[in-house]
Amino acid sequence: MAGKTLKMDSETQFGAGGAESLVRIERLTKWYVQRRALTRAEFTVHALDDVSLTIYPGATLALVGESGAGKSTLGRCLALLEKPTSGEIWFEGKDLLKLDRKELFPIRRQIQMIFQDPASALNPGMTAGEIIAEPLAIHREGTNAQRRERARELMEQVGLPASAKDKRPLEFSGGQRQRLAIARALALEPKLIILDEALSSLDLANQELILKLLADLQVAHSLTYLHISHDLRLVSEFADEVAVMHDRRIVEQQPAAELFIRPRSRYTQGLLAAMPSLESICDGRLA
Repeated sequence: MAGKTLKMDSETQFGAGGAESLVRIERLTKWYVQRRALTRAEFTVHALDDVSLTIYPGATLALVGESGAGKSTLGRCLALLEKPTSGEIWFEGKDLLKLDRKELFPIRRQIQMIFQDPASALNPGMTAGEIIAEPLAIHREGTNAQRRERARELMEQVGLPASAKDKRPLEFSGGQRQRLAIARALALEPKLIILDEALSSLDLANQELILKLLADLQVAHSLTYLHISHDLRLVSEFADEVAVMHDRRIVEQQPAAELFIRPRSRYTQGLLAAMPSLESICDGRLA
C-alpha cells in the first residue's frame, strides 16, 4: 500500500470539486457523566469536543494523535456503538443520529469495526466458521448452509484455510485472529470499515502482511477505511488522507502526501519531528 494516493486532486477531496463524501461528521461532542468514588459527586469527562471530519468513498483516512485524544471514542460513535452528546453523523446523505432503531438496522451492516485485540473481541466459545457467519444470522441472510459456505469463502479470501473453520480463536496465532476479525467484518459486505489500532499488537512482518491484505480487499470490495493509529510510519504507507486529533479535537485533515511534507498545525509538526526513522527502528530491534 506504500505510496497510495487518492485519484481525486486535493481541491476535490475537500468538496470544492463537488465530490460526494461517504461520511461527514459535524460538530460531534461526547461527554461522559461519572461519579467520584468517595463522595459520589457527579463530574463530566469530555471525550470529544466539536469534532468535524470527512471521509470519501474508496479512500483510507488515518486518524492519528496521542492516547486520550478521543480517536477510539470517535470511531465508536461512528460505528454507532456510542451515542454522541450532540452533533451530526452523515452517512450516504443520512443523518444517523436522527434515525430510529428500525431505520438504523440496515445501515449498521454498512459500517463495521475491527478492534486492536481480536483475542478479546472474538467469542472464545465459538468456532471460526460460527464467528464469521454470526452477522449473517443476525441480519437473517441466507440459510444455514449458505452462511457456512459464505464463511468458508471469506476465510479463504483473508488467507485462512477453510479447513480451520472448526477451530476456536485461541487456537489461531495473533495474525490469524486478526484475519478472522477481518473476515467477520466483511460478512455483510460493508462500505466502511473502522480499524481501531488493528495492527498495533502485531509484529512488523504481520503488519506488512495485513496491510497488503487490507489493500487487496479494499480494491476487491470497494471498501472505505477509517484507520485509527498512533504509528506514523505505518500511516505514511497506507493512508490517502490523515486527520490529526489533539485534546479531543481535529486540528487538521490533509492528503497524506501534503501533511507529511507541509503540516499545518504545530501539534502535527511536533508529531512528525518525533517520528522515528525506519533506520532507527531497525537499529533498535537489532541491538
